[in-house]
Amino acid sequence: MQKITRNKLAPLFLVGTSLALAACGGSSSNSSSANGISARETGQSNISEPDCTTDECMKNGGFTKPFVEPFGPSSMKAMAREVADEEAAEASANPLDMLDGLLDSMGLLTSKGNLKNPLKMVPQDDRCIRNADGRPTECKPAAGSVALLEDGRVLYFNALEGTEDAEFSIFFEAGAVVTNDQTRVMSLRGRKAGWMQPTPVDGGANPDGAKSTVILPGGLTDTAGKRNNNDGALFCADLEMLADGRIMAVGGTDYYFEPGIDGPIALGLSELEGIKNARIFDPADNSWSKTGDMKNGRWYPSLTTLANGNVFVTSGVTKLIKPVYPENPLTSGRNVTESETYDFGCGTWSSNGGGGERSLPLYPRQHLLPNGHVLYNAGGQAFNPFGQSYDQALWNIVAAYSPDTNKWTDLGYAGLPLQFNKAGLDRIGSALNVTNPDAAADIQSTLTGLLGSILEDPMSALSPLTDALSGDPSGTLMNAIGSGFRGSTFSIQMPLKPNEQGRYDHAEFLTGGGVLGLITVGSPGSYFPTNLSRIDRINIAEDDSMEYVSRITGNMTTPRWYGTGVLLPTGKVMVFSGADRDEVVLPGLGGPIKKSEMFDPATETWTEMATAHNPRTYHNTAMLLPDGRILIGGHSPINTAYAFSINIPGLSPNDGRDPSFEIYSPPYVFGPRPSITSAPARATHGDNLNIGVANADNIVDVVLVKRTTLTHIVDGDQRTVSLPFTRSGNTLNARMPIQKAVTPAGAYMLFVITENAKGERIPSESTSLRVTTPETTNPVCTAQPVVAQR
Repeated sequence: MQKITRNKLAPLFLVGTSLALAACGGSSSNSSSANGISARETGQSNISEPDCTTDECMKNGGFTKPFVEPFGPSSMKAMAREVADEEAAEASANPLDMLDGLLDSMGLLTSKGNLKNPLKMVPQDDRCIRNADGRPTECKPAAGSVALLEDGRVLYFNALEGTEDAEFSIFFEAGAVVTNDQTRVMSLRGRKAGWMQPTPVDGGANPDGAKSTVILPGGLTDTAGKRNNNDGALFCADLEMLADGRIMAVGGTDYYFEPGIDGPIALGLSELEGIKNARIFDPADNSWSKTGDMKNGRWYPSLTTLANGNVFVTSGVTKLIKPVYPENPLTSGRNVTESETYDFGCGTWSSNGGGGERSLPLYPRQHLLPNGHVLYNAGGQAFNPFGQSYDQALWNIVAAYSPDTNKWTDLGYAGLPLQFNKAGLDRIGSALNVTNPDAAADIQSTLTGLLGSILEDPMSALSPLTDALSGDPSGTLMNAIGSGFRGSTFSIQMPLKPNEQGRYDHAEFLTGGGVLGLITVGSPGSYFPTNLSRIDRINIAEDDSMEYVSRITGNMTTPRWYGTGVLLPTGKVMVFSGADRDEVVLPGLGGPIKKSEMFDPATETWTEMATAHNPRTYHNTAMLLPDGRILIGGHSPINTAYAFSINIPGLSPNDGRDPSFEIYSPPYVFGPRPSITSAPARATHGDNLNIGVANADNIVDVVLVKRTTLTHIVDGDQRTVSLPFTRSGNTLNARMPIQKAVTPAGAYMLFVITENAKGERIPSESTSLRVTTPETTNPVCTAQPVVAQR
């Protein structure tokens, strides 16, 4: 087949300088769209005030009514499709065109050439432009992935674009109906939201088609490479903000059938293959461009910015449905174990070698520690069919990667008092990795370390376990039940705070809800989510050695699958959206959770808060805005029961994507707040920041918050840092950390905090602060590019 080408309270919306955004619009100066269509505005919508009474707002906060992008006078996606259709019409005739024409003349095909399902119910709403038979011709994108740009605008892109076109079963039609995801940039100005389409609108990966990894060569049993409007999807890429404020998206999806046929009736076993692409969005001209490719194709990878501004990537899977790689059979049946590092100065990727390999779940929950190591804290996604990975037991181990040595250190079993590195088991994960070229040395090291620790001081080696068993039996039981790998859970790095010497010597991480790995059963784990919540802590000695400890907190108010956590500037954590069961196991059959809840670190308990308007389950998002409010969006579930989109109240509410947004205002928005009158726009490590405020005596904290880059409830760069400060009149003198890993280079929001009469912490609106380093201000290329493989 011819390729298809894709070319009444305190003022609520008097947003300060942090949201006085540059005008959103105009044409890009260097459009790279295949069709020459430049970035442009698509329209505006009104934003309501929070829908709550005075008492409700002050107690639980409130949500605005949903607001959504309007359809513009013309559509970039439709224009691109029109060009593709014209080129397809000019191509040589397909032998199946006669059948196509016959079925079409009988009224059995949709406008996109799919066989009609007479049982398919077509919803009447404004999410899509529809043709005469009610089928969608184009739909608005949902915010399945979001990034807060340095100028305050919001970049987002769709998830599972085209699933509404499935007529019978998405499982057997995805290879033909799912297409590359649209992107948008949204601005928030008071009570108005405005949108524009970047160029190219789908990110521009693989315009000439992807080189898919098929099991049988020759293309006789698959449709790989037959279409190139669905082989560079942003869906399932991870994203992060580079040190210079640009946004990088890594990985994504190539859709095709294997086996299957392409034609008037396109059917087959759909495959979702991870791609090697990395692409960068530049806010200066609202354009996407390519950067260096990875060695490995990755679907659901995780990114973490390192202390020097480079980017570390792990996991992802190359083929989701059939992870079989005949040329490298030991890598079959598991996720990608090889980690890679992106050199900011070169724009290229390099392998981290055997020591950097690790078996991890999809979208592993990763965070940068104050000592520069990258922590994996035993959370992630197990969305492979049946959660398959023959070494998935290793996902239970909390571990940290050192960019200096390119090696992992195993710290403990998640949620249990088993400190592996203190028992000589710091390399057990590497020793059990069958593709590790240094496995023999790691096995010997593990055996030697284990025997040495037991023989030298057996009581000390066993003390964490015996101490736990001698404690409160109910607490021990809860620790055991909630221990190990946790799927579909948020992982929030709590505020980093300096000790008396100004050194940041520990980090804590809140994990709540999700599905349990059930210790020995492994992934995909329980169908129903848990309400268990715990805090993992990493203590860091002056020699950078680490100690892992864990404690349970109060339970969440409701069991929640796929809730999105947001750390407020105050140190409290809000959780939004999600469902009462795993919607990937049986899509569309979960009950949405619209009630939000808040975690108080002072009491380590959870409290119910306001209720959102729209149900948002799979691919929901939430992000902190510069004024301290929270943007809620997303919802793009898989078709009901892997069939087609069904909207039956009580069974599969809100099936299909939701392109709308809501804004949640926490209680602190509805009363007096401190204000920043002046602050620097840039700083580097060790700098003193002179911050002008209205009343310095009332300020109890100064915090830096990294701007959000979120997908699939994962943000590997999420962090809030408390800065030590002194007062002089109405000027605060805050000290930037000396440790580069505490505040890696990039764009932050600066807040000051007061306490009200009730002892509640109240944040200001933020000002923008760019943290710079010599390495990122004047980057030098030092890495060698890798040769891309499977």
